[in-house]
Amino acid sequence: MSSKAEIDVVTAEFFGAFDNRGGRSADLDRIRRLTLPNAVITLTGPQFTVYTVDEFIEPRRLLLSAGGRLAEFSEWETSERTEIAGDIASRFGGYRKSGTLDGKPFEGAGTKTIQFVRTARGWRIAAFAWYDQP
Repeated sequence: MSSKAEIDVVTAEFFGAFDNRGGRSADLDRIRRLTLPNAVITLTGPQFTVYTVDEFIEPRRLLLSAGGRLAEFSEWETSERTEIAGDIASRFGGYRKSGTLDGKPFEGAGTKTIQFVRTARGWRIAAFAWYDQP
């Protein structure tokens, strides 16, 4: 499998980690498998926040668990541009998301950038940042 194809798989698995459609809980532990232990996660915009992997996962676990505030949620990539140089890669792309938040339909879109490194276990996420469109 080419590096680009491997990065495509990791990216799809990352987006799929948040999926809680059909009454299931999101598989947020998957994020730990896809990232380096000290990955940096950044939300931009007015709520600018920098997270560790655990700081990012735990509030989302409550939000996306069975019976949580955000149900039938999924997000997916709508466009991407990936550049690979040796054992590093950068992906920049758009995404959409939808679900039911507090019983009301919820939709959104934004942009994510993901930095990858090739490890002995394959490509892993070293950092990602996202911007939600208002």
